[in-house]
Amino acid sequence: MTSSSDRSLAVDVQTPKSYEIRTYGCQMNVHDSERLSGLLEEAGYVRAPEGSDGDADVVVFNTCAVRENADNRLYGNLGRLAPRKASRPGMQIAVGGCLAQKDRDTIVKRAPWVDVVFGTHNIGKLPVLLERARVQEEAQVEIAESLEAFPSTLPTRRESAYAAWVSISVGCNNTCTFCIVPALRGKEKDRRTGDILAEIEALVGEGVSEITLLGQNVNAYGSDIGDREAFSKLLRACGAIEGLERVRFTSPHPRDFTDDVIAAMAETPNVMPQLHMPMQSGSDTVLKAMRRSYRQERYLGIIEKVRAAIPHAAITTDIIVGFPGETEEDFEQTLHAVREARFAQAFTFQYSKRPGTPAATMENQIPKEVVQARYERLVALQEEISWEENKKQVGRTLELMVAEGEGRKDGATHRLSGRAPDNRLVHFTKPEQEVRPGDVVVVEVTYAAPHHLLAEGAALEVRRTRAGDAWEKRTAEKAAKPAGVLLGLPKIGVPAPLPVATGSGCGCD
Repeated sequence: MTSSSDRSLAVDVQTPKSYEIRTYGCQMNVHDSERLSGLLEEAGYVRAPEGSDGDADVVVFNTCAVRENADNRLYGNLGRLAPRKASRPGMQIAVGGCLAQKDRDTIVKRAPWVDVVFGTHNIGKLPVLLERARVQEEAQVEIAESLEAFPSTLPTRRESAYAAWVSISVGCNNTCTFCIVPALRGKEKDRRTGDILAEIEALVGEGVSEITLLGQNVNAYGSDIGDREAFSKLLRACGAIEGLERVRFTSPHPRDFTDDVIAAMAETPNVMPQLHMPMQSGSDTVLKAMRRSYRQERYLGIIEKVRAAIPHAAITTDIIVGFPGETEEDFEQTLHAVREARFAQAFTFQYSKRPGTPAATMENQIPKEVVQARYERLVALQEEISWEENKKQVGRTLELMVAEGEGRKDGATHRLSGRAPDNRLVHFTKPEQEVRPGDVVVVEVTYAAPHHLLAEGAALEVRRTRAGDAWEKRTAEKAAKPAGVLLGLPKIGVPAPLPVATGSGCGCD
């Protein structure tokens, strides 16, 4: 375990160096980047201004390995930084995350101007490795084979004042043939329930009103101690935390989705009526080849139970098109499952080889043009269903948590944006009174599009919250301090917006 004194080796406080972190991949990586920011700032670095684009003293790549071209993307970005580093004495480049865990020494061989390579299990070592590389004037490659310290013990620069990730486990015990994450993140390791609840209570004390429980297979929580109901108990315990208004979680696996979890969702008022549960395929044959431990009937049965207990729940999913051996009949089964499930939205992916996975070497790889055609058919169907499901929201009165950075056109349209309890994105007319991110407004939905709703009338109610106070305080502190301090305003990382039909993510849950 890295000590606080080790982490503070780094930078002369009289001449603070700036840092920039570039994050790729899933929510786990986004949350890890919050930890990396906290580590660097504890060590005396300051965050580079937004848009610095490689002008920082330290540039950190937090990588993802689940895409076939992930390494090409990384080395392309490293190549673009090489001349800048050559012309800027003292600049350092670090590479971490899943691709670093996988490729290790290869990164320095292909990009010898990289100073530090670290893995998914030892992110706490980054400041020490940077200092060691500077003193020794040679690249430092350090990859731990198992978790050195649970990430939540590390300092954190939270990317939102009102919403926060809370990691409840790391790693995964599944063996899906398309996914390399278990090999890079390791076997599942659960946090103590008391530690999780203590972190949530501390966050609420700081003004956070929404938390998202995060795990590679979040509802398998408790496998370490043999308690199959540990996750539902955790949800109910979250319901007892005063001041915590919204609880979400991502991503559950259908194999571990039990009736006690559905009951906890339905009976705990601050657990939101939202479920993102990857389906991956509707074909039993393909699911077997993927080594997924459920079949279409089981998956649709879970959805039926959730809707019976929580009628207004919005259910979203991940789907892979063109898995090796997928026939037209298999694909039709996926379309059938989509029609039956009536997803609010879906992440849809064209299968791409993940180097190091069993699926990458399977026979009957599907031609690109066939995958593309099937993908387009699936997207068209899901767009139609998403729009139909959103139209059902017209006329409903919804309580929104005002969001930051969710409405790209808000300035031009004189609107603000927020998230409904089911995580649908709603753009609403800006009230006369001041409204801040984290505050709550009540609106009536007047129009539906496939990926958002509109509330064009006046807000029915505006409630100022402690979360809004926290956002206002953070904004004031940012204006009063240099760019990059611990309380700077975020750009990325606010927990899980509702997926869009063609969005990107790892799709490996």
